[in-house]
Amino acid sequence: MPSIVWHGAGPRLAYERRIASLTQDELAERAGVALGTIRKIERGERGVSGVVLGTIADALGVDPARLLPDRERPDGRVHQAMPGLTAVLAEYEDPDDGPCRDLPALYEAVATVVALRLSAQYSRIARTAPGLLAELCRALSTAAPSERQAMAGLLVDACRAADAVAFKRGAKDLSARLIDLMRWAAVQADDPLMDATVAYVRAEVHFGARTHAVGLRALERALDHAPRTGSAAALAARGALHMRAAVIAGRAGRGDAANVHLDDARTLGDRVREGVYQGTAFGPDSVRIHEVSVAVSLGEGHLDRALKLAREWKPPRDLPAERRSGFYIELGRAQLWAGRPDAAFESLKVARQIAPQHAREHRWVQEDAATLRRLKRADAEDLSKFAEWCHAGRSAVTSTPRRGT
Repeated sequence: MPSIVWHGAGPRLAYERRIASLTQDELAERAGVALGTIRKIERGERGVSGVVLGTIADALGVDPARLLPDRERPDGRVHQAMPGLTAVLAEYEDPDDGPCRDLPALYEAVATVVALRLSAQYSRIARTAPGLLAELCRALSTAAPSERQAMAGLLVDACRAADAVAFKRGAKDLSARLIDLMRWAAVQADDPLMDATVAYVRAEVHFGARTHAVGLRALERALDHAPRTGSAAALAARGALHMRAAVIAGRAGRGDAANVHLDDARTLGDRVREGVYQGTAFGPDSVRIHEVSVAVSLGEGHLDRALKLAREWKPPRDLPAERRSGFYIELGRAQLWAGRPDAAFESLKVARQIAPQHAREHRWVQEDAATLRRLKRADAEDLSKFAEWCHAGRSAVTSTPRRGT
């Protein structure tokens, strides 16, 4: 895939360089970039690739997004995708005519956006999702009977990637409408495993609205209808639903139900190898991560469980980046609540290193960074930079841990 080249970074680069009290010569030497390159970028005579942008940003000690004009920033590109996604949602049942690739090519395109979702590359999804969804809707409307189910399944997977963009950006209404499109496509896919995937994703609506008890009931209904065969895909589908039910039960204050679902997820996880099934990571490692999630959901009286697991185990590097990042975000919250702010900040930084876009848009990262900045005076500059990077303070005030359930 060709490298992305951004234009218009010159003025911001020059500004950040002056703030850092560096000459062009000094920045070039520190970044390991030719002096002529620095000069041409600042004068607007050339664009800057992602690799060079990251190298210069590291030398300046800033996030690469700060060197980009607003229209080129990752969050800006995500915002620009919203109208295109809205247009797809307005016409998916009666799409306009247009070109469509064949089924193998669409399989490849959807596999790419699924991989981007698992690695939390939301800005890259945003560039392609509107066009891909529109094309898939056209392809589904004209598909031969022999290809219709497969095409509907691809639309479900692509919608899930687009939903990740909307949900992480806090566009809850758009997210809910994308999930409705997923449900519509899943009916045409006529696949019980696809129905389980949609139920798993739809729980986001209840997390966002904090209707946890309702969400728990919906997941338990989905479990009643999930396939009960011994195939790895079916075991993983049920296991993923149990994992999500355990977390939402914890948020609902249902400790007993949370532990039952977690035990069921653990039993199923022991029967499959860790992997990505129907677009969801599941296996023994994913269940361990959800143990931390459940402990944090249940709050005070359960935090030691999360901290003990984190002392004994860390998520392996071959897990999807979004899931690994989520582990450290959850751990950071447990450490903060347990009175360990330094450890909490280190966990947030690890989450950022693994999946920057996931961490930056995560409400808990924003809340916890704001709390850490209020609590601490040591490392104030480092904390302030981190808080600025993740827009700390934009979210609601951090909640206090739930009393033991």
